[in-house]
Amino acid sequence: MSEQKQTASPLLDARRIVVKVGSALLVEPATGEVNRAWLETLAADIARLRARGCEVLVVSSGAIALGRRAVGLPVGRLKLEESQAAAAVGQIRLAHAWKEVLETHGLQVAQILLTLGDTEERRRYLNARSTLRTLLKLGAVPVINENDTVATAEIRYGDNDRLAARVAQMISADCLILLSDVDGLYTADPRLRPDARFIPEIRSITPEIEKMAGRSVSDVGSGGMATKIAAAKIAIAAGCHMCVALGRELHPIRRIEDGARCSWFFPTVNPTTVRKQWIAGTLKPAGELVLDAGAVRALRSGKSLLPAGVVAVLGTFERGDAVIVRDPDGREIARGLCAYSSGDASKIIGRKSHEIEALLGYRGRDELIHRDDLVLTS
Repeated sequence: MSEQKQTASPLLDARRIVVKVGSALLVEPATGEVNRAWLETLAADIARLRARGCEVLVVSSGAIALGRRAVGLPVGRLKLEESQAAAAVGQIRLAHAWKEVLETHGLQVAQILLTLGDTEERRRYLNARSTLRTLLKLGAVPVINENDTVATAEIRYGDNDRLAARVAQMISADCLILLSDVDGLYTADPRLRPDARFIPEIRSITPEIEKMAGRSVSDVGSGGMATKIAAAKIAIAAGCHMCVALGRELHPIRRIEDGARCSWFFPTVNPTTVRKQWIAGTLKPAGELVLDAGAVRALRSGKSLLPAGVVAVLGTFERGDAVIVRDPDGREIARGLCAYSSGDASKIIGRKSHEIEALLGYRGRDELIHRDDLVLTS
């Protein structure tokens, strides 16, 4: 295999991709406006990915950079309340720009604003994940940004590199692309050290690799290589490949596919394996579900767990908690994340999924445990 194909293969093989776009790429520094010509080529790249069956999510910076000029805020560091005001104005412009360029290719666009708490607190995490998965199922392209207008200095990411990695982790992405103002990782900052050596592949993030990270030199962006290394730790731990690539050229994703120079961070396992290991061995179960024989057979054949096959709910737990799944003889056969609290689960067990809304007063998921949230243990 040639070096070009080796470099591009994680992207070519991916089926769920997160693309992070920085402010320095999306916003023209001289005018404070959207770099429309460049953005249109990125939209064409996203449409190309979608045409070959990939699901794509975009994490886009740019709200503060677009808004600050519009409201007359000066160049330089802003106070938190000034950043929030700029974000409130700029987010409208940012969402509109993405809507225009993606709808040209017949792609539906969805805007999602997340805070640190949405990706760190379990129930908010589950709600966000469910929304993103539903949008992907419906064929939309979610465009995600940090909710700068409500986040405080203590509870915000401050950069979208790590937010993008959390999103990739949340939805079990195969590949995370960080489009940057540099073409990858070097042994030192190449703008300061002409002898810096380019590193095309990173198989393990060692202390030596972390020391290579420099600082951002962009006037409009907040992320440097250090934040990209932090993002890589999150991504590869979730089984997701991550790429740092030069974004300022036209058609930046197509350039990666064509073998343009970039740095790839490689995970040692895939996203499904990581998630299953987490459910099976890391979580402390909060309750138990006892199944009938038919439901046991369904789970062993790869199906989700429906309410109709459950005969008992044991313990007290909330939506999203881990539970042990037992067969009629009390043997543990699986563990999973329950889509309902123990109280609600008790009301719907033994009933058909179409009855859930009438029984609970709201329409929840058809499954008590979706197969993606279930791992067989025996």
